[in-house]
Amino acid sequence: MSERKLGMLIDLSLCIGCNACTVACKRENDVPLGAFNTWIESFDVERPDGRIARANVPKQCNHCADAPCVRVCSTGASYRAEDGTVQIDQGKCIGCKYCMAACPYQVRYQVESGEVQKCTFCHHRTSVGLLPACVGTCVGYARTFGDLNDPESDIAKRLAEADGGDVLYEDLGLNPSLYYIGLKETEAMPVASAIHRGGNVMKPYEG
Repeated sequence: MSERKLGMLIDLSLCIGCNACTVACKRENDVPLGAFNTWIESFDVERPDGRIARANVPKQCNHCADAPCVRVCSTGASYRAEDGTVQIDQGKCIGCKYCMAACPYQVRYQVESGEVQKCTFCHHRTSVGLLPACVGTCVGYARTFGDLNDPESDIAKRLAEADGGDVLYEDLGLNPSLYYIGLKETEAMPVASAIHRGGNVMKPYEG
């Protein structure tokens, strides 16, 4: 039997940008004010037929198999767990922020006490058979979670139906465990508005 590799699949056609996942994550993981383990980038796009549509793209740690954050960590605080996820041993973290600089997804943040934190795929929940908070609260059922190496799991079946899905920064070859349905189509459409994160402008409109 192949080793377990937990992953997440997000179907962008089902995400309505309600931010329920963001709120659930902050409450479940006691994420400090101003920081996020997961968030949604919302913006308008111009579809091929000329109509304007809303795009919602959730972002978070990609739990890469070849994670740059793990490679640069000098103390072993950032590591890959037995379930394939990337975790942080807070007791070993010295707050050097090398991992923050190495992460191409910019999903890590430093807390007031100096340690670095990020999405753990709710390791405290998944280790006892529960779903991550963001998955359990998704009203549109856009998120699917499970063992990527189990062909009978819901996530493996949905990925097979989606021809493997899409990943962010595929050219980096990091083998992330966060997949999307519809990401390439969304990225191919011209952006027609500012990009918002949590209701705030993250990137002004440049059109």
